[in-house]
Amino acid sequence: MSVSSSVGSRRSIKADVQVIFMQQDEKAFASASRKLTTEIPNLRPLFKAQDFIGKKNTTALAYTSGKVGSPRLILVGLGNGADITVETIRRASASAAKRAAQSQAAHLALEVPTVAGLEPAAVAQAVAEGAALSQYKYDKLKSIVSESGNGVIKEFTVYSIDKALAPDIQQGVKTAQSLIDGVKLARDLANAANNEVYPEVLGQRAIDAGKKAGFAVTVLDKKKIESLKMGGLLGVNLGSVRPPVFIVMEYKGGPKNEAPIVLVGKGITFDTGGISIKPAPGMSDMKSDMHGAATVIGAMYSIASLGLKRNVVALVPSTENMPSGSAMVPGDILTFMNGKTAEIDNTDAEGRLILADALCYADRYKPLTVIDVATLTGACVVALGTVTTGMMGTDADTMSRLKQSASNTNEYVCELPLYEEYEELISSDYADIKNSGGRYAGAITAGLFLKHFVTYPWVHLDIAGTGIAPKPSYYSPKGATGVGVRLLTDMVMNWKSDEKSKGQ
Repeated sequence: MSVSSSVGSRRSIKADVQVIFMQQDEKAFASASRKLTTEIPNLRPLFKAQDFIGKKNTTALAYTSGKVGSPRLILVGLGNGADITVETIRRASASAAKRAAQSQAAHLALEVPTVAGLEPAAVAQAVAEGAALSQYKYDKLKSIVSESGNGVIKEFTVYSIDKALAPDIQQGVKTAQSLIDGVKLARDLANAANNEVYPEVLGQRAIDAGKKAGFAVTVLDKKKIESLKMGGLLGVNLGSVRPPVFIVMEYKGGPKNEAPIVLVGKGITFDTGGISIKPAPGMSDMKSDMHGAATVIGAMYSIASLGLKRNVVALVPSTENMPSGSAMVPGDILTFMNGKTAEIDNTDAEGRLILADALCYADRYKPLTVIDVATLTGACVVALGTVTTGMMGTDADTMSRLKQSASNTNEYVCELPLYEEYEELISSDYADIKNSGGRYAGAITAGLFLKHFVTYPWVHLDIAGTGIAPKPSYYSPKGATGVGVRLLTDMVMNWKSDEKSKGQ
């Protein structure tokens, strides 16, 4: 998806459809409609009939009769001016793009609205994000053409009629393009079937992304994983005929001696549950159990392509979790990279096992902070649904930064406690800990399991609910959402070495 910026009149901007945003406030709407009807008289009947009054996310299609540079015009509502946020603009932009796609438009031009209290660059970024991300489809393997009549817009121009805003519009669109590319990469990886993207392929996709965006990638094979004594990753891999990989991505945008931010993503390319096998209904969604890996690969792409001035490392342990005669079974005890042991209570609690080794590996970087991302627990979905990511950890500063970035991106996070009283749920008679604490507080006990393998500031993000959407939303499709790419990139973008986060 290509997004460009421009400055010019509505007549000079050429596209299949142009989009104009309008506020619902009576005075603002009346003023804007007068100006528009002077330029495009065809709009008078629409406004006179009050078929469109600027209500949030409503749209109206009109024909311009050559009065502007597009044959069609879409008006989209922002609601009351005092309530408009960047998320309002993202959603309105997505609504307009979806309406435009119904007319088989290939090129959409969107005029950046002026909103009191919002920076033009942030508004331009939101316009681009909402429009482009709403058009995502994973249909490359479909040979039957849909009869729904909806096309997919591939080209977007975000423009302003105010020449003074050109630098702001350009910056906002540049940021949006990198984020759009990162989210699309994450969605593509997480939507791919396991026979397309399995561990070795995931490693190659990371290499390809690194070459394009500008970060270094090393893929450790099974022999190297064995030499590192990554017992968790090797244990989960026992049931699979495909070997595991451990992907190391390094972006050096900051000073040489600056401690890096380390991202860790769960890379289970397919999760059957192992010997503790899952029920058949819904198991096909487990191709997306590597969404944590997809998220950190996508985030690295966005961070590097934006040239952010930070050192960032991403780690992905990857394997399938399969049942077979060689698979691990309940009662087995695994020894991890740091020498700690875990009794296997449930082979379907496998994500924390591979993350444990990755968290141990992260220690060699002496990190500023470590954030792991994983579709880890059904319990988190029960607690928070599909709207909010579960967050827990030991680093209040990073959690505060993530909360601020959640507000900026609308990728919500909710902090859950790691009280020591929950520890007894994962105590073991035979090992240091066990890998499952049962039904109660399942998201928290998974976090407490991971806590045993960290020696640095750490945050855990459980995206089990937010990573795989049961239905489409404004600019997020059904299936893999790419959640976390914009969140993590925004956090890195706004992280300054010499400042404390708000609320600290």
